[in-house]
Amino acid sequence: MGKQLKIGNLEIDGVPLFLAPMEDVTYKSFRWMCKKFGADVMYTEFVSSEALVRNVEKSKLKMELFDFDRPVAVQIYGHNIDSMVRAAQVAEELNPDFIDINFGCPMKKIIRHGAGAALLKDLPKMQKMSTEIVKAVQVPVTAKTRLGWTESDKPVLEAALRLQDAGIQALAIHGRTREQLYTGTADWTLIGEVKNHPQIAIPIIGNGDINSGEKARVFLEQTGVDALMIGRGAIGRPWLFKEIKHYLRTGENLAPPTVAEVVDVLRGQLKMNLEWKDNERSGILMMRRHFAKYFPGLPGFRELKIKLLTAETNTEVNEILDKIVDMYGSYQPDFTNASLK
Repeated sequence: MGKQLKIGNLEIDGVPLFLAPMEDVTYKSFRWMCKKFGADVMYTEFVSSEALVRNVEKSKLKMELFDFDRPVAVQIYGHNIDSMVRAAQVAEELNPDFIDINFGCPMKKIIRHGAGAALLKDLPKMQKMSTEIVKAVQVPVTAKTRLGWTESDKPVLEAALRLQDAGIQALAIHGRTREQLYTGTADWTLIGEVKNHPQIAIPIIGNGDINSGEKARVFLEQTGVDALMIGRGAIGRPWLFKEIKHYLRTGENLAPPTVAEVVDVLRGQLKMNLEWKDNERSGILMMRRHFAKYFPGLPGFRELKIKLLTAETNTEVNEILDKIVDMYGSYQPDFTNASLK
């Protein structure tokens, strides 16, 4: 019998690939594109519990779920336990497959309020918050965290045991500390120690620096984690999920797409974004982070890249994409060495 991941009633055969929740990235059109290329489990962008409690429309829109998303989780963050409980109940009304608690975001605007990775400095509160949320909703609750706060303060194993005791049904671990932000390399050794600890029974999902099939296999063999979570590596490269699955299945790398094929993918994402947003300009602005990542390492590309990143209309963007295909259509960008930043 093969491996199977279970989160509540959700069962997925094999080693599933999760798309990590990322602010201003994992919105509808990007989730759709990653699902198209084989991502197994989706997350919304993370949503502020305080904003949900105040009924802020922008935050409620972040939680909107679509048929293609499933299985999908809504991720919430916050520092106030009562607000987090109410936010989880609001999220539950959308009928997600599970609710995820963000105990890992390292950004100052999140941790200065005592949310995200700041909870790694207060494990009893992390546990109590999780316990109260689990009690308040019927859907499974999971969590995402980091190794710890600094190089000398990595309480992830204690955090995992506490979260398991609180009723958390799966734990995703990013192999960095809060201090590292997204610099340096992810350390999977501790992720493996958590996964293989005799008292850990819940699924452990490994996250950090997965940008190739080879790395995915190495991390899997090193740790035995139940699933892999891919974040920044998929920005501008949503077919990474397809490449990893192919490599894990065959041991061979798929040929990278040509620039012409990349442009087709980008146009598909842009089209969905423009149909989804209420005005053209906001739909294009949301895409700029993705535009910046789709064409790594092309020679003499700087001028076209600047034009792409400053275009204001769909017509402008498509004219620039036509030029990119004319000039570089048969090139195969090297995504393996592309920056994850």
